[in-house]
Amino acid sequence: MTARPTTVVFDIGNVLLQWDPRNLYRKLFGGREDEMEWFLANVCSPAWNLEQDRGRSFADAVTALIAEHPPTLHPFIRAYDERWHETLGGEIAGSVDIVSRLKRAGVPLYAITNWNQQKFHETRHRHAFFDAFSGIVVSGDERLLKPAPEIFHLLFRRYGLQASDCIFIDDSLHNVEGARAVGMSAHHFKSPEDLAAALNELGLLR
Repeated sequence: MTARPTTVVFDIGNVLLQWDPRNLYRKLFGGREDEMEWFLANVCSPAWNLEQDRGRSFADAVTALIAEHPPTLHPFIRAYDERWHETLGGEIAGSVDIVSRLKRAGVPLYAITNWNQQKFHETRHRHAFFDAFSGIVVSGDERLLKPAPEIFHLLFRRYGLQASDCIFIDDSLHNVEGARAVGMSAHHFKSPEDLAAALNELGLLR
């Protein structure tokens, strides 16, 4: 019989905290959805943003991007850095409640997040739920990104964890598959209700 996990490892963005650059850019583009979507696909794109999650500074990222685009776009590019906290949409209340319940039950809690180190450490102090975690691995600090196996193994080594004892929760299926590949149980997050049911079935949440 396979042992059930005893430790829960969370992703943060869009599991515990809502994040979407559209939260900011809908304000900047004033409802011009097509222009906003073009900008977020072709200028401040997911691939560009991922390099900040890998550890590149926003100052360097913005400087490089401004050199590639006309002055009309420069204020929009700078806003990604200067008004970054407006890309956050607030805590996902149901998920944060699950963290609180797990903590009260004595379940060990950790997190792995793809997040720029500067923006993470600015955000860390704005939300009390971060205090529930015994350790958090931040991609920007480590220059490693999920779903690379190295970032999961770093968590295990740093905090003395066994993969088979952990269940990982992430809204990205690629990251879920990466966790399973290193021997963790994993849950593809879609809603707090689904997560609560999965953890209850494992006997972790009552």
